[in-house]
Amino acid sequence: MESEILVDVKNIKKSFGAIKAVDDISFQVRRGDIFGFLGPNGAGKSTAMKIITCFLEQDAGSVHVAGHDTLTESLAVRQKIGYLPESAPAYGEMTVTGFLQFVAEARNVADSAAAIARVVEMTGLERVVHQTVETLSKGFKRRVGLAQALIHDPEVLILDEPTDGLDPNQKALVQDLINRIARNKAIILSTHILDEVERVCNRALIISRGQMLVDSTPRELMGRAGNHNVIRLVLREPDKALADKISAQNWCERLVRQTETEWEIVPKDRANHLNQVMAMLEGREIESIAVLEGRLEELFREITEGVCA
Repeated sequence: MESEILVDVKNIKKSFGAIKAVDDISFQVRRGDIFGFLGPNGAGKSTAMKIITCFLEQDAGSVHVAGHDTLTESLAVRQKIGYLPESAPAYGEMTVTGFLQFVAEARNVADSAAAIARVVEMTGLERVVHQTVETLSKGFKRRVGLAQALIHDPEVLILDEPTDGLDPNQKALVQDLINRIARNKAIILSTHILDEVERVCNRALIISRGQMLVDSTPRELMGRAGNHNVIRLVLREPDKALADKISAQNWCERLVRQTETEWEIVPKDRANHLNQVMAMLEGREIESIAVLEGRLEELFREITEGVCA
């Protein structure tokens, strides 16, 4: 049984003068999805998110959030959404607790104390709750932004570049948090960090210049990348007979010699042929063997070439 559709975007368009920021984009996000908006800076990710969150009105098309139309039922939509903008505004002179209390009151949260305790624990803010926001590191400020987005326990969470500017440890903490809270929510996460899509998202939409180029899973996208399931083999000694044998396999597209003993074996079908290669290595000494996974960076450049130039 398919899970409930919480965000339904159909053929939305948005222009600013002659610039088409969003050009006929459609997608659906279900409960439990972490949906990655992937694209270069200026691709239209933030504009699409602002339309979904009712900050902007689309020129054409429709958006429904938990069954509510963003144009005619914007208040109901806002109640269903938690939003973390790319540059999340906050009142720097407030303490973390004071700021979250302010947001809880603005959101009409019934038990604000319980809600604050819940999001502080979720985001790991316990040791800074009495500090003013302006004294926090960038990583903690980002966590405060996440906490305010979660304060009313929304069904839909919209995160615009949630880990931008954070160090690797801070990024990992935020990404783990997103994974933990995703089960009962629909999360839309915009990013230009390809590793983030691989780590966090179960679906990815690649857009450039407002156009939707690909809607797929990160695993399927990786499978389309040029070096997917390439076998990297390092031998102890050169072995021309082995190279000829591997090259003659009907699944082998080519064998690339980096050196006489370092090879890359490229499959025609992009399938994993490690077992076949291992069988041919019996009795031979090797330094190492590894199967490479396709990387989204390569596919992204291929897909957007000429579009985002």
